[in-house]
Amino acid sequence: MDAATTGSGTTPVSSTATQAPAPAPAGRFPEHDARVARIAADLRARASAGAAGGAPMSLGKAAVSHFVPNPHDPRHKDKKLDVRALREVLAFDPAARTMTAEPGVTFVELVKRTLPFGLIPKLVPELETITIGGAVSGCSVESMSYKYGGFHDSCLEYEALSTSGEVVRCSRTQEPELFDMLHGSYGTLGILTALTFELIPAQPYVHLEYVRHARFEDFEAALDAAQRDPGVDFIDGIIHAPDELVLCLGRFAEAPPAGVRPSNYRFLDIFYKSTRTRSEDWLTTPDYLFRYDTECHWLTRTLPGLERRPVRLVLGKLLLGSTRLLTWSRRLAPLLKFKRKPEVVVDVFIPGKRLRDFWDWYVKTVDFWPLWVVPYRLPRPYPWVAPAQAAQGGGYYVDCAIYGKRNDTPGVDYSQALEEKTYELGGIKTLISQNLYTRERFWQIYDRTVYQRIKQRMDPAGVLRDLYDKFNFKKA
Repeated sequence: MDAATTGSGTTPVSSTATQAPAPAPAGRFPEHDARVARIAADLRARASAGAAGGAPMSLGKAAVSHFVPNPHDPRHKDKKLDVRALREVLAFDPAARTMTAEPGVTFVELVKRTLPFGLIPKLVPELETITIGGAVSGCSVESMSYKYGGFHDSCLEYEALSTSGEVVRCSRTQEPELFDMLHGSYGTLGILTALTFELIPAQPYVHLEYVRHARFEDFEAALDAAQRDPGVDFIDGIIHAPDELVLCLGRFAEAPPAGVRPSNYRFLDIFYKSTRTRSEDWLTTPDYLFRYDTECHWLTRTLPGLERRPVRLVLGKLLLGSTRLLTWSRRLAPLLKFKRKPEVVVDVFIPGKRLRDFWDWYVKTVDFWPLWVVPYRLPRPYPWVAPAQAAQGGGYYVDCAIYGKRNDTPGVDYSQALEEKTYELGGIKTLISQNLYTRERFWQIYDRTVYQRIKQRMDPAGVLRDLYDKFNFKKA
């Protein structure tokens, strides 16, 4: 049984029902409105304190944070605005393929609700406990990004709170500049309180094909060709070595062939390693969407023995899975203060036309594997990117994800090297980890004029940190 949520209640609906439940009338969510009203009252009080010189505010959320732990982050000392209650699905219309939900709802919760109706979000990030609010405020990328961009590109409307407590609804036609700028603002331009977004048809299984290449030129050509193949639903790549490049192509399916048992990478077996040895695979759709969750990509490599089956048998239930791994990482974060340079964990979006230049530099300079590669096509320009920077991208990027590169080589800071190379090539680096930009360089990448206009609209008292100050802090 599945429950399609309408308003403040739930109506049980059989997963095989032929008639989908009707959505709740727009704007009629009394329990949601009450939750938002309580947060708005707290915001108004904090805005008054901020105007009198109070400390910046951070959000207290229910889900585990997906920012890379940093013991020097000043937000650790902030007083938190409690938004943990905003985690309900408000309306679900399978016929229209839309859903309205609060920002704390996780993607694993969404998939559980929508897949029985043959639907999923247009973009499902790879870790189970990423929230829809986080995917909009920050960055989201996965193997459907080559045709849909990020999760925010599927959103139709946002409800947000200004720090003066005003409830604002925005869309591409109503306050479109605010609507566009909430993406990539990392919670510095107000507080998302509800999102309405599109869904797409899905099937119960995914058939994976792994195509191996020994040369980057062949891999890049195959990556481009796959994006023109209408029979392909998912595209990404795992590069295990400079001469071992695996293109991963996924297609929805009703069921595996007779006698074929779907793989399971939730416990003893490791997904990313399987791409080195298999030519194809079958997964349930949820297991495909969250195939990287058990290892948090390959974070388990950093914990001695945790990729070995005997150790996983004993400690797997304690440590495996992104929530457990990230929670332990955060608990151990104070130890990082003794590290001069923490490991590199970053996504860099490289313009497709400069991918070869990045590859040649990466092999010689960084030389860390696996490298996760995800094509990403912007359905439309993102106004938070400065015009000169956006002009270099051309609307098509390839996300290159470096997760766990040791940063202890004397005389080299790989975080800074990647940051500088990405800027040189006209790309965009995510802000979830180390950021070493000068203020001048940062605002050459991000559009300060538009940002400040929305900042004044939504946070006139400066209760929330400025985008630069939130992420570009120095070691204490």
